[in-house]
Amino acid sequence: MQRITITLDDDLLEMLDTLSQRRRYNNRSEAIRDILRDTLAQDASQEQGTQGMAVLSYVYEHEKRDLARRLVSTQHHHHDLSVATLHVHISHEDCLEIAVLKGDMREIQHFAQDVIAQRGVRHGHLQRLPDEA
Repeated sequence: MQRITITLDDDLLEMLDTLSQRRRYNNRSEAIRDILRDTLAQDASQEQGTQGMAVLSYVYEHEKRDLARRLVSTQHHHHDLSVATLHVHISHEDCLEIAVLKGDMREIQHFAQDVIAQRGVRHGHLQRLPDEA
């Protein structure tokens, strides 16, 4: 393991310390390593042909005009990426779906964008986990 020195503005250091406390890191180095790993993984997932897994989570209004049908159609169109889906009824109006996906990271990204861009979908998030080579 290498030791490095970095210089941070006071405001940025304060944000790092706040993040470290909130996520319960033992020290700044652990926080910085995790931030760097996450950034590198997200960057690697954009490379052509990168394979991996992802978790797509989103909240949507199930009563929104034809939204449920459109979401199912989008999922079927990308059936080769789907490993599993969890559907949760949050309230009378809202549902949470969590989809575990596996395949080409660019295809996964396109699928996620298709879902999140649907009118009535809120709080969409894609967590990418590219295969480590």
